[in-house]
Amino acid sequence: MRLFAASLAAALLTVRGQIRMSSSLPVAAVCQMTATPDKEANFSACTRLVEQAKEGGASMVFLPEGFDYIGSSREETLALSESLDGDIITRYTHLARKLDLWLSLGGFHERGHDWKTDRRIYNSHVIINGQGEVVSVYRKAHLFDVELTSKGVSLKESAFTVAGPRLLPPVQTPIGKVGLGICYDLRFPELSSALQRHGAEILTFPSAFTVATGAAHWEVLLRARAIETQCFVLAAAQVGSHHSRRASYGHALAVDPWGGVIGDCGGADVGVTLVQIDLQTLRDIRRDMPVQQHRREKDFYCSLD
Repeated sequence: MRLFAASLAAALLTVRGQIRMSSSLPVAAVCQMTATPDKEANFSACTRLVEQAKEGGASMVFLPEGFDYIGSSREETLALSESLDGDIITRYTHLARKLDLWLSLGGFHERGHDWKTDRRIYNSHVIINGQGEVVSVYRKAHLFDVELTSKGVSLKESAFTVAGPRLLPPVQTPIGKVGLGICYDLRFPELSSALQRHGAEILTFPSAFTVATGAAHWEVLLRARAIETQCFVLAAAQVGSHHSRRASYGHALAVDPWGGVIGDCGGADVGVTLVQIDLQTLRDIRRDMPVQQHRREKDFYCSLD
């Protein structure tokens, strides 16, 4: 905790210094936590992060996939799930309203529309505005069904999760237009490109990356998505051991539209990185390297099919 406090203090000092120089720029807070099956402990941990982000001047806070909990079995994961009008989301709407903050809740275990008959859930990314209203709910489209035996990774998300049916338009927020993804969605550049074409200035991929895949691919994928779309990319993350069967890589990151890492929570501790979102920088990059204008029509890219 001392390391976390020192790290946070340094981050706040840096961002506050930037704010004094550029007071008109909004601040985003990208959080890192270690969720367990204990929902109450997780809510307390997230509340502390959100309150610290508020103290640092953030106007929008990004929490990772599984912020509500990470279960130790399929049965526990399903049993702990809730609907959007349940206790957990209600408490976060109250928190957002109390602090006048926008919240990105990056992977809520939402009971599916046919819960009573099929006992399956959505992995849902919930956006709450500063008035405590749910303004967007994106349901994860790409499910993590992966068997990497040589690396000790075996997860089958589709065993209990329903894939979301569609992308959602980017959400206008105090920091810019935010396009929503979740974790494994990061590996599908078509999703990011579609969100950019519909106005996204910021892409967000709240995640719980495994240690093996995170070490190999996490940063390079986030930077690639930023470079090819010329968007800011904000990726809250889980870190450390959740229970005896699962651990996450950490390194919650913020990346600018040039592909530079501007915030990193590291791979060991809970914490928050605070970054200013300069949309003029984004506009300058898109003007100087007009990639989107150089893109060919859709039929061109399908000409080999």
